[in-house]
Amino acid sequence: MKNPHLLSRLFVMLLSCLLWSAAGQAQDKPAPASPPATATGKAGKANVTVKYSSPAVKGRKIWGGLEPYGKVWRAGANEATTVTFDQPVTVEGKALPAGTYSFFVIPTEQDWTVIFNKTANQWGAYKYDEKQDALRATVKPRKAATMNERLTYTVASPGLILRWENVELPVAIK
Repeated sequence: MKNPHLLSRLFVMLLSCLLWSAAGQAQDKPAPASPPATATGKAGKANVTVKYSSPAVKGRKIWGGLEPYGKVWRAGANEATTVTFDQPVTVEGKALPAGTYSFFVIPTEQDWTVIFNKTANQWGAYKYDEKQDALRATVKPRKAATMNERLTYTVASPGLILRWENVELPVAIK
């Protein structure tokens, strides 16, 4: 080639186009199917933080379908849901020390079992160990006023509420 500067310019332009294209693709990354979420608030005097991943219904039957009755569920998607209390609380009238716990539920057609487990960092419920439970309580689910496409938690006195599909699960915390 007679003009070496032209070759250098072409190389720089080609490299710039490739980098620009790669940067554009990185920005078009799809949102996760179950995005991370956090709910915070007070239950009595305690500050409560719930960290979870929020799956969607996507036209599926959730209770007794995707989430079978009688089986331990991580109360979210991906990593197990965690609940942190900055001071001791009572959950459904049972004492629970301050700390961070993984939160599981066992749904049934009538009453549900809520579980606060001492092993906070775990993936799903695959290595759930009942011997590590700090507290179990029985709660009554209720029909939600509206359909909830995504799993959500709300923290407000008198506790926390799990909402997903057509169900609300209130858990009394003081």
